[in-house]
Amino acid sequence: MAQYFQIHPQNPQKRLISQAVEIFRAGGLVAYPTDSSYALGCHLDDKKAVDRIRRIRKLDRHHNFTLMASELKQVAQFAKIDNEQYRLIKSLTPGAFTFILNAKRLVPNRLVHPKRRTIGIRIPDHCVIQDLLTELGEPIMSSSLILPGELLAMGDPELIRETLEHDVDLVIDAGVVSNQPSTVIDWHEDNLRVVREGAGDIGFLR
Repeated sequence: MAQYFQIHPQNPQKRLISQAVEIFRAGGLVAYPTDSSYALGCHLDDKKAVDRIRRIRKLDRHHNFTLMASELKQVAQFAKIDNEQYRLIKSLTPGAFTFILNAKRLVPNRLVHPKRRTIGIRIPDHCVIQDLLTELGEPIMSSSLILPGELLAMGDPELIRETLEHDVDLVIDAGVVSNQPSTVIDWHEDNLRVVREGAGDIGFLR
């Protein structure tokens, strides 16, 4: 049975943030809010928890997981980011965008796309996950909470609790958010392309 924390979306309670971080560190799987939809996240060193995300979402081995980070500096050790990419990502974050970039050579295979050696990075604009990431001091492995057969992500924490209370260790309720996942921009080659249009506004491309 999952624990259920009600955390204020603008002024997160430090005690609950600390307890949630301990669940991450202990190998727990957490459903948490972002500036788009809710997401599933776990400690990036925890292969079992990543496998649980795969089972819940029915993902194959080619799915690009995302590193959720508090700032660009936190993902620099994982992704190759040139000056042009840095400027654009800096201008759009924090925000509802996921960027697929080339992974650095030292990144473990389980964190990257098995053929392309790419990795997703995301810097969200939401107080709760930003506080979690700051206290944790490192990125978390993450995936939008889109259930099998659904096109939209989950945005209602009470519904998440009803649906996944036996599959996750913690549901963080910071209120209802959008059911639109992040906008995904693939930029692992020379030209960027939008592979999923979601909550992030792509007006900058026009």
